[in-house]
Amino acid sequence: MRIALPHKLGREEVRRRMHSHAHEIGSYLPPGMASVETQWPQEDQMDLFITAAGQQIEGSIDITDETVVIEIDLPAMLGFLRGKLENAVRKQGGKLLE
Repeated sequence: MRIALPHKLGREEVRRRMHSHAHEIGSYLPPGMASVETQWPQEDQMDLFITAAGQQIEGSIDITDETVVIEIDLPAMLGFLRGKLENAVRKQGGKLLE
């Protein structure tokens, strides 16, 4: 699953805002659906480690000059969550940039 959120803030400002809101990502998903841990392996990349329905899901958020690209590697057996996750990311993803 890949979702691109456009922005006009510049990389540094997006990075600053994402660092300050990263701890909130788990709360953007429906309650009780998943837990989320984050790491910053590179300046413009945040890795996501999600536990949902007893499964480990990995993803990343990449910052570019004009977009924030969210990629989540959703296992086939959790395909039923795809719609809910996509909706949550599209609806709540902009909060990372506030």
